[in-house]
Amino acid sequence: MTTTVPEVPTALRDDLHELYRHLHRSPELSMQEHATAELIRARMETLGCETFLCGGTGVVAVLRNGEGPVVGFRADTDALPLAEDTGLDYASTARGTLPDGTEVPVMHACGHDTHITSAIGAATLLAGDRDAWAGTVVFLFQPGEETAEGARAMLDDGLWDRAPRPEVVYGQHVWPGRAGQVEISTGPAMAMADSWRVTVHGRGGHGSRPEDTIDPVVLAAHMVVRMQSIVSREVPAQQSAVITVATFHAGLKENIIPPTAVFTVNVRNLDRAVREKVLAALRRVINAEADASGAPAPEIEELYTFPLLVNDPAETAALKQALGSALGEGNVLDRPAQMGSEDFGHLPDAIGVPGVYWFFGGTPDDVLDGGKPVPTNHSPFFAPVLEPTLTTGVTAAVTAILSRVGGTR
Repeated sequence: MTTTVPEVPTALRDDLHELYRHLHRSPELSMQEHATAELIRARMETLGCETFLCGGTGVVAVLRNGEGPVVGFRADTDALPLAEDTGLDYASTARGTLPDGTEVPVMHACGHDTHITSAIGAATLLAGDRDAWAGTVVFLFQPGEETAEGARAMLDDGLWDRAPRPEVVYGQHVWPGRAGQVEISTGPAMAMADSWRVTVHGRGGHGSRPEDTIDPVVLAAHMVVRMQSIVSREVPAQQSAVITVATFHAGLKENIIPPTAVFTVNVRNLDRAVREKVLAALRRVINAEADASGAPAPEIEELYTFPLLVNDPAETAALKQALGSALGEGNVLDRPAQMGSEDFGHLPDAIGVPGVYWFFGGTPDDVLDGGKPVPTNHSPFFAPVLEPTLTTGVTAAVTAILSRVGGTR
């Protein structure tokens, strides 16, 4: 790689720190990122980007610099319904409203504020050194990653008919790894995920006369226990899947058997054939348990689906070499496939181009090596240290982009 990756100057670093603090204390829920989108458009337009809204609260910012390759870079923008407990002086006290009308606290507990800041930092470096590269960079500030809505919404809004089509799309995510390091997978990188809401119907009645009822609590409990054997007894040991039931709601009083019980189930795997097998087995178990209890057929509502995220092997190998040159080879690590999920894959898959997605650490050495539990993404205590996290995020983003528009391989 002949391209030299620019350093992040002190003035820009300070500016990005202030931007990050503002974003962190001002989070917005999925598909409601209105103020965030306005801020992003204003910042990107000052850099000479053409911008437009896409998918509701998504922002596309196109940075043109003559003839050359077209590269896409994605950063997600939404936050989570969670009360922050970091104790930071820029901690969020924001509130939001879920689609069902529930008012909730809101926190950037997954680090998307870090992603926005890093992308804007990368764009700032590119705009300030146009002699170092030629081509077009399409920055995709995507809403609604947490609910698997955002990438689809942008595509449904004509993303690739309205923006230049890239030859590759890059993306990155902060996580509780060692700050200053990058981890990247080759091939399957993040799992497919399916979430369902299951409503189990029974027949309610008095708790003293269960014989007059069909108890949906007992029935749903049998479903939950039985479905856990699907992975251990129907998925080959050489393959993998995860089935999680994380919510279960039924009844209002201890001596009333309710007419219904509701639970949600989340399924993750790294193989499409395994996914189909597990989902079919889930439906079989749910319906068979209801039939065995003489209950009506349950209702299964599909809530969302995340795609399989696959890093193109050739593009990943080239990027690892470039990142090693920029960050030091010892700071670029191989990462096994994860059972976490992302909707990033929809963006390159929709136009049949390769995508590469990596992780960069946000945890300082003293915390990581301190012997205590390390806060993870989606924790109320999750707070990436500003440096070297942001400089690493900016450098990794610029390195990836310049690997295509800034030189020859």
